[in-house]
Amino acid sequence: MAAGTSRIARYLLFAFFGVLILYFISSSSLPTPATIRTTDSRPKSSKEVDSVIISASIPSSVKSFAAELPQVSPSAPAPTSSSTSSEFPPPLSADGKVNATFVTLARNSDLWEIVKSIRQVEDRFNRKYHYDWVFLNDKPFDAEFKKVTTALISGKTHYGEIPQEHWSFPEWIDQEKARKVREDMSERKIIYGDSTSYRHMCRFESGFFFRQPLMNQYEWYWRVEPSIEMYCDIDFDPFKYMQEHGKKYSFVISLYEYVETIPTLWDSAKKFIKEHKEHIVEGNAMEWLSDDKGETYNHCHFWSNFEIGNLNWLRSQAYIDFFDVLDKDGGFFYERWGDAPVHSIAAALLLKKEEIHFFDNIAYYHVPFTHCPTGEQRRLDLKCSCNPKENFDWKGYSCTSKFFDVMKMEKPAGYELEQD
Repeated sequence: MAAGTSRIARYLLFAFFGVLILYFISSSSLPTPATIRTTDSRPKSSKEVDSVIISASIPSSVKSFAAELPQVSPSAPAPTSSSTSSEFPPPLSADGKVNATFVTLARNSDLWEIVKSIRQVEDRFNRKYHYDWVFLNDKPFDAEFKKVTTALISGKTHYGEIPQEHWSFPEWIDQEKARKVREDMSERKIIYGDSTSYRHMCRFESGFFFRQPLMNQYEWYWRVEPSIEMYCDIDFDPFKYMQEHGKKYSFVISLYEYVETIPTLWDSAKKFIKEHKEHIVEGNAMEWLSDDKGETYNHCHFWSNFEIGNLNWLRSQAYIDFFDVLDKDGGFFYERWGDAPVHSIAAALLLKKEEIHFFDNIAYYHVPFTHCPTGEQRRLDLKCSCNPKENFDWKGYSCTSKFFDVMKMEKPAGYELEQD
């Protein structure tokens, strides 16, 4: 009897250790939060796909291989709150960084041009900070676009399809009138004058990119376009700088707009000023926009293919009202209003001038203009590769010198050598 009891005890003991060993084996094979980060665990939207990003703790050879696999994770659904709600995203993300993202409007055919831009941004800045990147398109992104861009970007990638109502003629637009305008501009050889898609793009960038569901989780954005170059190392966090110094909008290149594309834009801006005096901020930068206290527009604008800005400002009632007045006047289609003068006029009217920032130490190129920091030692310190002779800042067609005057900022030593 004792021998039988002893055998049973031994069998139970072996069984216990067997179960314990199987538990440890199965647990060690499961991924942990330190190994893999996904963009979201919520249900997937049919129009937005967020890529799985392998964390830096995995060896680079494994990460490179994994980036080639068609791995995707669910994207965040659209928030139920309005884009003008006071319930804005938090200023910091879960990992303690500024709650910010890069954003790019691109087509699948732009892949190899945007790849150049991504490589520039990652090498000069983002490989050290790993900020997210949102891609937007009026058509679905294809698998190759997602695979290649995800492999190059150190942060999380998100892909969104723009809804038709944000990329089409609004109901109040007379399309026959708009067609005749395009024909006339084509005959007069006005750049993009005959393009419908360019007009949809300008209207979208002016009033809708910040309302996309994927953007609603962020407070800051950095716009990146295909085929740009970043000429200097960026050894600081521009998002953090703007957050800590009370900035809302920033630029690196400014210039005069083509007069033929915006003949009545300032009339619409003046209408907004008259109808919404409550939104016009005291101490704004009107002096940069107008040489006669607002009677006429001098056509200065910040070149918006590079801009770093605060999304909560764009979501504000002041900006929404501004855009709505312009949109109802129809100039995006009856003329060829660009998003650059729209953003610029809004920033100069709705923000204090101290809330607008010039990033002199971010060297940048977008055909045909270059911003290259003035001063040899500064360029050496930042490991710049730009030719100072190509710096547009102090040329006659630039508005940056005027910005310095309005802001009462001292121009850098040697700027005279870079003038025309």
